[in-house]
Amino acid sequence: RGLWAVKKKNGGKFPVHKPAEKPEAKATKSPRFYPADDVKVPKGRRVIRNPTKLRASITPGTVLILLAGHFKGKRVIFLKQLESGLLLVTGPFNVNGVPVRRVNQAYVIATSTKVDVSGVDCSKFDDKYFKAEKEEKKKGEEGFFSQETEKKELSATYIENQKAVDAALGKALDDEMKGYLKTSFTLRDGMRPHLMSF
Repeated sequence: RGLWAVKKKNGGKFPVHKPAEKPEAKATKSPRFYPADDVKVPKGRRVIRNPTKLRASITPGTVLILLAGHFKGKRVIFLKQLESGLLLVTGPFNVNGVPVRRVNQAYVIATSTKVDVSGVDCSKFDDKYFKAEKEEKKKGEEGFFSQETEKKELSATYIENQKAVDAALGKALDDEMKGYLKTSFTLRDGMRPHLMSF
């Protein structure tokens, strides 16, 4: 009886009520007391990369002594500093076999000997010039055993650039300087590097 009465009162339909609106969430109040343990909040990192400062004793044309790497003990000529902070040096190649390469200034000794490098064009050399191209490696056992140790040939542009640098430096080097660059730096018994003047 009750349901029919309600239906009859609303024109033969049951009444539909709108859903009640949810009250807005109250803003959380800060606690009255601090927690006993410190809560660590991660902080954003701000990385600032400043350009590497070049040593005052290293200037274009300075003869350097390499202290590490494949050409350890060789004397090379400093050409310029690259954007990465590394030093661009060369033997030159036709004198002592050291090609144009990058070296960290922490692994060199600067000497007082200098060479005129104003005629050398170093605009072609940057950090991208020395990056090797990535090769796709085959996966699996077949790819592992099929890899042959083949000697990589240098590109023609690399050889041409090296010859151009050697030719420009050859004009500024005399026989005495070439002999100095050919000799390797070595230490013998009784020699004290910290008391030596290079």
